[in-house]
Amino acid sequence: MNNQNNITPQINREGFSLNKSGNLEFDRCELVKLAQKYGTPCYIFSENIIRRKCRQYTSAFTKRNIDFEVIYAGKAFLVKAMCHILKEEGLGLDVSSGGELYTALSAGFPPDKIFFHGNNKSKVEIEFALKEKVGTMMVESEYELDLIDQIAESLNTKVRIILRVTPGIDTHTHKYIQTGQVDSKFGINIDQVPSFMKKVLSKEHISYNGLHFHLGSQIFDLSPYVLAIKEMVKLIRKIKDLEGVDTLNLNLGGGLGVKYLESDLPPSIENFVNLMVDNVENEVGKNNLMMPKILMEPGRSIVAEAGITLYTIGNIKEIPGVRKYLIMDGGMADNPRPILYEAKYEAVLVNKINSNLPEEVVTIAGKCCESGDILIKDLKLPSASPGDLLAVFTTGAYHYSMSSNYNRLSRPAVVLVNQGKDDLIVKRETYADIVRNDTKPEWFK
Repeated sequence: MNNQNNITPQINREGFSLNKSGNLEFDRCELVKLAQKYGTPCYIFSENIIRRKCRQYTSAFTKRNIDFEVIYAGKAFLVKAMCHILKEEGLGLDVSSGGELYTALSAGFPPDKIFFHGNNKSKVEIEFALKEKVGTMMVESEYELDLIDQIAESLNTKVRIILRVTPGIDTHTHKYIQTGQVDSKFGINIDQVPSFMKKVLSKEHISYNGLHFHLGSQIFDLSPYVLAIKEMVKLIRKIKDLEGVDTLNLNLGGGLGVKYLESDLPPSIENFVNLMVDNVENEVGKNNLMMPKILMEPGRSIVAEAGITLYTIGNIKEIPGVRKYLIMDGGMADNPRPILYEAKYEAVLVNKINSNLPEEVVTIAGKCCESGDILIKDLKLPSASPGDLLAVFTTGAYHYSMSSNYNRLSRPAVVLVNQGKDDLIVKRETYADIVRNDTKPEWFK
């Protein structure tokens, strides 16, 4: 329950409220107290928001009365506690490395609901997946097809595969997070799939289970999906005509954008799902095909807005007539997205909500030894002091999962909150953790 009317207009965001004392809460947990308890930098995740987003996807599909599966994209954020939530919500899981697979299995996630992605899976990773009876392997190349078949033969097993197709569709998002265009390291070019299918069907230990495409991430304009679905259904028709094989599953990927800035107006999950289903049904009907099971792989749109990051302000540097820097106790090591993608964020001073202090325009900088370690440029905040607590919105996706030990900084703690309850789901790294894998050659004395 959000008391949005009592909060400064800067916080028109899900999960936030003010308590009776006027202190800012997230999922009914007071942020100042969380910072005192767990330290900063610290990632905070709302369990309720995660579950609500999961259910918005499953509910939207259920209303359409079609066969479907929602598969969470683990690369956005994956720890054991997240796997537990996904399992309870009935979602599948997309992993793209042996490490993500190990995380899922160690959390007791059912292997038959795991889809193994990755454009260059190693022999070790494939063997691991097949021995653990992972449900579906996503195939991106002839090299990978042959490797999976060889390993499956050695293990005397048969493997369900889905082919990842590059449909040749550009999207209006940052070029580094586009994946469906012709010039992409991912997938099999759509024009090559019909001939590729002959090789797939000739493999004794391979079972063709469908097609997949993914256009990119943080997409607001959904029109490219309409084009991609049209091309993919044409491909399904061609496969049926040439090989007499039905395509049982069509995986539409993920990519739905989320609200980073107050001005962002992403499509709703329900509208996104309805658009996809409408167009698949329409194209399948026009091409006289059976309706495939629809798979979807949301990641960012489930966890991004469920997460925030807390920082403490340290040094404040003002260059008269140029810029005022508020320097945080974190930075690009815990949020590399601004320096990678020019990603934009908004934030508030937690301990100065509804303050009568004069506002000023500042730049939020990190503590890493890089001039480019800037988290937010030109942010309007109340006059700040060292020790103030800053909350950055929408940091649930691709923050913890992309964090690093650059400058030998320890990765932050991750805390899960739920209606006033809070607990660690990832411990803060210690200095001992940072050096635990360091070794010395035998000839060092």
